[in-house]
Formats: sequence, C-alpha cells, structure tokens
Amino acid sequence: MKVMLIGGTGLLGYHAARELLKREHAVSIIALPPLPAEGLFPQQVTIHLHDMNQLMDAELVELLCGQDAVIFAAGVDDRVTPKAPAFPFFYRHNVAATARVAQISRQAGVRRFVILGSYFAYFHRLWPHLELTRHHPYIRSRVEQGAAAREAGGGELAVMTLELPYIFGVMPGRMPLWKPLVEYAASVFPLFYPKGGTTCVTVQQVAQAISGALENGAPGAYYPIGGENLPWTDLLARIARYAGRDKRVITLPNWLVTAGAAMLKALHKLQGIESGLDPIQFIKLQTAETFIDPELSRSVLGYELGGLDEALQDTVKVCLIKQDPARGS
Repeated sequence: MKVMLIGGTGLLGYHAARELLKREHAVSIIALPPLPAEGLFPQQVTIHLHDMNQLMDAELVELLCGQDAVIFAAGVDDRVTPKAPAFPFFYRHNVAATARVAQISRQAGVRRFVILGSYFAYFHRLWPHLELTRHHPYIRSRVEQGAAAREAGGGELAVMTLELPYIFGVMPGRMPLWKPLVEYAASVFPLFYPKGGTTCVTVQQVAQAISGALENGAPGAYYPIGGENLPWTDLLARIARYAGRDKRVITLPNWLVTAGAAMLKALHKLQGIESGLDPIQFIKLQTAETFIDPELSRSVLGYELGGLDEALQDTVKVCLIKQDPARGS
C-alpha cells in the first residue's frame, strides 16, 4: 500500500515507517519541521514538512490523493497542561483535527485510516463507574476522537483505533518522554510511588500493530494494545536497576497521594491552567491495575511479545546521557 504518516517524525511514526518499509509498503510523511536528525529516513520515504493545521483543505487533499492509507499520529497527549478550561484545547487537537483529516482522506480516495489513541479510552469502556470522560478532558477527547473520525469517514473510509499504553524505546534526535522518571529512579533518593500497575509495550510492538491494522484490521474496530503487565513497583525497580541503582520501591498510601494531588490541582487553579487528567480523580485510575490482555488485539494485528527489557535499557541509557549545553542535545 501507499501509506501517509501524519506526525511521522515522532517516536511512533519513526518506527512505524521502518516497519512499513520492511513490509514493502510505500511511505510518505507529513510532519512539523525540522527533522529531529539528519538522515532519519531512507531516500524512498517522501517527506513533507508542514504544519498540518496550517494547510488548506485543497492542499491536504492534494497530498493525500493516491494514498491507500493514512496513519494519524499527530494528536496531543496528557503531558500538555493548557489554559483552563482544558477540553477545548484537547478537542481542537485530538477530535477536530482527526475528523478533518478523516473527511479529507475520504475525499482523496484513501481506503484505510488508523488512529494512534490512548488506552484510557479502553478503560473508559471497561470501567464505566469511574466516569472517566466526565472527570478528564484528555480522556474525553480520546473517546470522542474515534467517534468523530468514524462519522467523518462515512461508510467509505475504514477507520481503526489503536489504544496505546505506556511505550518504551528510542529514536534518533529525540529524548524519551521518560527522562524525568528515569532521573528520579537513578537518583540517590528512595523511590516512592503509588500502588497499582500498567501494561507496557515497546515501540517495535506498536509499529507491528500499526502495520497489522493497515493490513488486517476491521473497519470501525478499537484495538487495545497489551504487552507486559507490571505493578508500578516492578517497573520502577527495573528502571532503577538499569540506571545502576538496585533499590526497593516504597508504595505510598492513597491518602498521601490524594493530598499531593489536591495541592497540584490548587496550584493549577492559581496558574489558570487545567490538566487533561484531573489530579484527584486520576488517582482512582493510577492506583488500579490498568492491565490489558495482549490477545484482545494480537490475534488480529499479529504483533510479537517480548523485548520490554531491551526497550527499557535503551530508554534508560538515552535518558541518562549528559547534555552538551553548547549543542543543546
């Protein structure tokens, strides 16, 4: 297939492009300038450096004409803390932007459309009693993202969503988002963390899942991507060990975590900003076991299991590289 990766120079886009090329698909990319590193992609990858949101509809149609599939990897995640209220910001970047590209993809004759979403949307369906879309603007945007894209695509565009958990791995020119956590684990201080746990995957597994969705995914399907299910204590201890600190993780009681979250929420209010994840309500999710059975999606998408330890080691190694102030990297 001819595949357009929107947001293709990020961590997931980079590895997806490599996997697609390995499977002999033709790859094009739309991404914000500049490239994070020289020679990031081989010459057969066509690169368009544009702000997608600044392109006119006709310009985007022209770029997408002749493509068989689009991968939308250009959403924003919960690390961004916008001005209050937060939902309009997340709606604009995750819902409206995705629906626009889906509609234009349909006009351009694209047949398949894969959204890189969040596993929080999966737990919204699994645990309705937590009312995640009511409390968390970011999670609401991820849930509405899928619905809006399917509506915009009509019956002509096969829209699929990958619901992605915590992802580990590296790429040239970009620092992993895990740097603060890795530095904390590598410090001389004791490790404190809430109870609960999460599923973790590697960038290679995500790349294989993306390719599997393009090749075998069912129109309208939501695929929660699972890998290795780990308690936070295990995950933090592994990160610390790979950083050269073999130490135990001390589990914090929920009342103490709640007190810290209340202080953070109060600070945000004073600053006039709002988190996409309500700090107090998020504790219910953070301290749960947000585990996913890989077979919910692996049987269709065909991604491999294993490799997390290597991805963790690579992530830790890059996060602990000393920056050169003169170069800024």
